[in-house]
Amino acid sequence: MDFSLSEEQQLLLESLDEILDQYASPAYVAETDREHRQPVEFKRAMQEAGFLSLGIPEEYGGTPVDMVTMCLIGERVASRGLNLGYATEILQVLDILEFGSPEQRESVLGILQDGGVPFALAFTEPQAGSDSSAMKTTAEHRDGKVRFNGTKTLITNAVDTKYLLTMAVNPDAEDPRRAISMYLVPTDAPGIEISPISKMCWHTADSSEIYYNDVEVDESCLVGVKGEGFKQLMKNFELERIMTATQSLGLAEAAFKDAAEYAATRVQFGKPIGSFQLVQEKLTDMAIKIENMKNFIYHSASMVDNGTLDRKQAAMCKRYCSMAAFEVCDDALQIHGGIGVTEGVRIERLWRDARGHRFGGGTDEIMVHVVGRQIVKEHTK
Repeated sequence: MDFSLSEEQQLLLESLDEILDQYASPAYVAETDREHRQPVEFKRAMQEAGFLSLGIPEEYGGTPVDMVTMCLIGERVASRGLNLGYATEILQVLDILEFGSPEQRESVLGILQDGGVPFALAFTEPQAGSDSSAMKTTAEHRDGKVRFNGTKTLITNAVDTKYLLTMAVNPDAEDPRRAISMYLVPTDAPGIEISPISKMCWHTADSSEIYYNDVEVDESCLVGVKGEGFKQLMKNFELERIMTATQSLGLAEAAFKDAAEYAATRVQFGKPIGSFQLVQEKLTDMAIKIENMKNFIYHSASMVDNGTLDRKQAAMCKRYCSMAAFEVCDDALQIHGGIGVTEGVRIERLWRDARGHRFGGGTDEIMVHVVGRQIVKEHTK
């Protein structure tokens, strides 16, 4: 397939590079990681330049763009070492634009346009990660209100956002397959308690446990159709998995660059370590994995644009790229030797963040489940 850039894509990336040079310097990216804070200044610059409107339907003030272009932008941002710097919020907002009320759409779009995080996806629970059927958080509808009780865990970006896109079980549901609904719950609602969790990776995106203690809000917080919450959430999940793979690719490219430059300048036994065959083998295999990731991602993105992407392809792409990217980062760290695990050296951060993508957006093992059962189904006579 021909993945050469169009003139428009080339101009877009040149404009993006100017923003990255000005607002995402290595020192800035390191600072946001060290201080455990969102790259707000960078995201505001992206919004002012129109990048955070790409992919949003025209009727909501956005600019429609193909998935290949979205991936090109995501790859370029992540290749500067800026993890989760692009597209995650855009893809999540699409769920609200498609299923939400006019008031919900207006609210989340306004936050996105200000460079903020529109909402945190409150899905995972202590006993319900990959197993959504084990979800225990309840949403009881009564007299025009909804009352929530339960606990969510490892919820990304809940600390500074205005809403929690909450997935909860309706106790009165007759069909277990239609028991989960989606709600846009204000974080300042009485009874909401957010408790930040320290973690190894993704320092620019906070994680929290969230407690819903008799949280009562107006029934207008329901997003879409009652009982269709899980189906609605899955609508854009394949796109998110491809963008997660793109994040992994960009981090791997940054790690490869750092490792190659270090190998060319680090002298041991009187010569650069890059002249040793074992180091050359690592660099060669890293380059091959990066090339494979690119082919996988942009083939999958073109399938999105042609309307042929399925869950199997998206899951294969996500599994391969998250694993391959971490292997690249791990080899890059090994080439750096002891200096690679010290704070302040970029490869240490890239290694941490790449590891997170092996469970964020779906674990390696769940991707096998998605792909494997489809393969068996396709070959069952």
